[in-house]
Amino acid sequence: MGVLDPEADALRIFDAMMAGGVAVVPLDVAYAVFGTNAEAIRTIYTAKGRSFSKPNGTLANLDIFREVHDVDSRAREVVEAITVDYDLPLSIVGKHREGNGFTAALDPFCYERSTKNGTMDLLMNAGPLHRALTALSRDRGQPIMGSSASVSLGGSKFRLADVEAPVRDAAAICVDYGLCRYNNPLAISSTIIDLGTYEVHRFGVCYDQIRDILARHFRIALPPMPERGLVRGAALGEPAHG
Repeated sequence: MGVLDPEADALRIFDAMMAGGVAVVPLDVAYAVFGTNAEAIRTIYTAKGRSFSKPNGTLANLDIFREVHDVDSRAREVVEAITVDYDLPLSIVGKHREGNGFTAALDPFCYERSTKNGTMDLLMNAGPLHRALTALSRDRGQPIMGSSASVSLGGSKFRLADVEAPVRDAAAICVDYGLCRYNNPLAISSTIIDLGTYEVHRFGVCYDQIRDILARHFRIALPPMPERGLVRGAALGEPAHG
């Protein structure tokens, strides 16, 4: 593996997805699998053995978040504090803004698989390749959707070699950046927080830091991280989003 080039790799990934393919992508939080159309999303669900009742996550930056999520100013400040001021990854569940120009590009199947009860899960600030992909996604007006690059209930994967064969074999492109930044023995990925209720949908990486930020700056009290065995179980239980 040579010098990493996130911008060039993002273009290769995006082109492969726009041609109808599935992509296995290294993010800071874990390897993930993405697509941009109904055929690719069906392929992902089949390869993972994932229930179609479980929605995808969508890659986002601040511009996408501001357009797609219909949330109050406090929620926007929370997201910016965590992802910009403290530079941490975060998945956020928020009310989907109906009629926005960005998700208007989704066909009915992809829309149904990427929303739940009027909300959408957005993954924010998950590393250099995530940053380059979300810039392309925003510029081209094409949402990028997916979930962890693992079979259902298989736990997050932090090396490409550890991604199970059915998922790798389904991909038109796999990009290898070695070990993910936030690799951990619990096999947990990003923390997921609901911006409407501040419920924790998934206890994930950087959770204690995120909890501290919300308590100190916003007086929002989140529960402590569960004990090791319990958080592992929660990570494998496939949250409502992501």
